[in-house]
Amino acid sequence: QVQLVESGGGLVQAGGSLRLSCAASRRPFSTYAMGWFRQAPGKVRKFVAAISQSGGTTYYGDFVKGRFTISRDNAESTVYLQMNSLKPEDTAVYYCATSVGYLRSSNYDDAGFYGYWGQGTQVTVSS
Repeated sequence: QVQLVESGGGLVQAGGSLRLSCAASRRPFSTYAMGWFRQAPGKVRKFVAAISQSGGTTYYGDFVKGRFTISRDNAESTVYLQMNSLKPEDTAVYYCATSVGYLRSSNYDDAGFYGYWGQGTQVTVSS
């Protein structure tokens, strides 16, 4: 079983930046594809970004539009989500997730592809 712990959330003004981190407890971390999802109150969980085991392939949700960057440090067993130009509509609980499967264009945004989830970190963007 993999334990994931997110951090880095908080309150930020519109236009600001945050960097989320997600540390995994199980190694080798490099065998896991990683993803970020978010869920706003009363809404369904939505895909944000994903990164392959090597870090060579990334996917983003349409709403990201160049504002967010996902990256990973396999030596530190950590995945990051750099979020810039934040908007009030980015307010949500952000979850990281992992899968032992291979990231493909057919599965990267499917929550069912990911077997383990973190507890989430709150991001609040004020206007």
